[in-house]
Amino acid sequence: MNILKNNNEYFMKMALKEAESAYEEEEIPIGAVVVHNNKVISKGHNQSQRLNDATAHAEMIAITSAQNKIGSKYLNDCELYVTLEPCMMCSGAIHLSKIKKVVYALDDKEKGYLRKSKEELNKKLIIISNILESESKNLLESFFFKLRS
Repeated sequence: MNILKNNNEYFMKMALKEAESAYEEEEIPIGAVVVHNNKVISKGHNQSQRLNDATAHAEMIAITSAQNKIGSKYLNDCELYVTLEPCMMCSGAIHLSKIKKVVYALDDKEKGYLRKSKEELNKKLIIISNILESESKNLLESFFFKLRS
């Protein structure tokens, strides 16, 4: 296994831990981490229910936290790891914050927008998908099964 794949899996496991925190809080289990120079500088998980805020997605929380940490609205040299393909709002935040690379676990065929945004806005954005896909899928399926029960 090459080093890049190991790094992607390592950071995705951290994003999955954030997703598990969301699950425990009865939030849709999506987690995100922002990495700069191979160090995690911020983490986030969905908190829309708790904060009564439709914009409190994992990516938004992780991006805002990273911007505060480095003191800039631009995250040029940062990478975002997230357990589900970002939606339109989060894809816009990725574009505006100038994140250079996004690694995500699971395609979101219904609300995912990152791949489409690459065509329209983020032409330079590096996207890597399907890293620990089954782990993310299992967590989401478990959450929605529990919700329906």
